[in-house]
Amino acid sequence: MKDHVLVSIRLLVVFTLLLGIAYPAGVWAVGRVAFPAAASGSFVSRDGKVVGSALIGQGAASPGLFRTRPSAAGGGYDATASGGSNLGPTSKALADRVVAEAAKARTENPGATAPVPADAVTASGSGLDPHVSPGFALWQVPRVAKESGLPAADLEAMVSRRTERRFLGLFGEPRINVLLLNLDVLARRGASRPPSP
Repeated sequence: MKDHVLVSIRLLVVFTLLLGIAYPAGVWAVGRVAFPAAASGSFVSRDGKVVGSALIGQGAASPGLFRTRPSAAGGGYDATASGGSNLGPTSKALADRVVAEAAKARTENPGATAPVPADAVTASGSGLDPHVSPGFALWQVPRVAKESGLPAADLEAMVSRRTERRFLGLFGEPRINVLLLNLDVLARRGASRPPSP
C-alpha cells in the first residue's frame, strides 16, 4: 500500500511539473516568439489609442461605418459571455430574430437591392466574430457612401483591399475584418475619432 501511495505522489509531482508548468510555459514562449501580435491580443491602434482587437468583433453603430453581423454573446459583443444562442433550425425564437434582423438591415440599407446576406441576420458561433463576408460589406456600400460622403467606388476598393482570402487557397471563406475596414473609412474621411461600439 505504501509503495502505491509513493508512486502516485511521484507521478503527481512529475505530471504537475511537466503538464502544469513546462508545457504551458513552452506554448507561451513559442507564441510570444512566433506570433507576438496575436499572443498580445492583436490590438488595433489609431492615433496612439487602442480601439479594439482584430480577433474580437465589436458593434459599430455610428453613421457612415460598416455594420458587423449580429451577436448572441451576452447583450451583444460581450467578450465575457462568448457563445452562440444555441437555438436550433426549428426554433421559433431564431426565426423571429432572423426576420427582425432582416427588417432592420433593410431599413438601415434602403439602397441595397440584392437579397439580405445571411451574415447580416445570423450570429456566429462565438458571438464575437470580427469578420463579415465580402458580399455583406458590398451590400452596405450604398448606405455607407451616402452617410460618409465617400464615393461608392472608393468604398468598394477598400472592401476589395481588406478581403482576406482562403487560408492556403482551401480553408475558410473570404472575409473582411469590419474594424479594420471602418478604420480605413475613418482615415479616408479624415475623422478624428475611433469607431464607437
